[in-house]
Amino acid sequence: MNRETRIGLALVAALGAFVFLMLVIGSLGEPRPELTEYPVGEILAQHDRAAQHDGTELRIVGWYAELAGDCVGDNGGVDASVAWLQRDCPLRVLLSQQPSEDVSPAELERDGLRLAAPDGRPFPSRAQPGGPNLRLQQLVFTGHFNDPAAAGCVPDRVDRCRNTFVVSTYDGLLR
Repeated sequence: MNRETRIGLALVAALGAFVFLMLVIGSLGEPRPELTEYPVGEILAQHDRAAQHDGTELRIVGWYAELAGDCVGDNGGVDASVAWLQRDCPLRVLLSQQPSEDVSPAELERDGLRLAAPDGRPFPSRAQPGGPNLRLQQLVFTGHFNDPAAAGCVPDRVDRCRNTFVVSTYDGLLR
């Protein structure tokens, strides 16, 4: 082997060692919480989500469903500052599995994580005027539990308000 070949092999070996070292250093420690995506099933298994996460920003992955076109019910009461959080319509939830086309509001409430947003905007637009607003892929919703507005909810809805996931944005899971 001539001198140039040895230098070339040494450079390739040094580059490989450097990449390996950077991978080892980068994998040390815990993953950054803001990058962790939790499956909705894991969050639903927690009894008091508001106390466990207490305002921490989370990224939750699941199947989105919305019943708005055929939804009739409570508009949130007279206090406009918390109406967005305690209203029953539109019903927006995140589920572990994609629901059927004929899913009922009771099934969504039972199996899903309730979603809300102060301005109502960070949700997918409706695909159809009636029925559930379903997507063909899972979505990642970013937000928090235990919103400060929950303290203003009517007494029988305070726990539901605290455990509603307040969405700031969403994104498709497939990148």
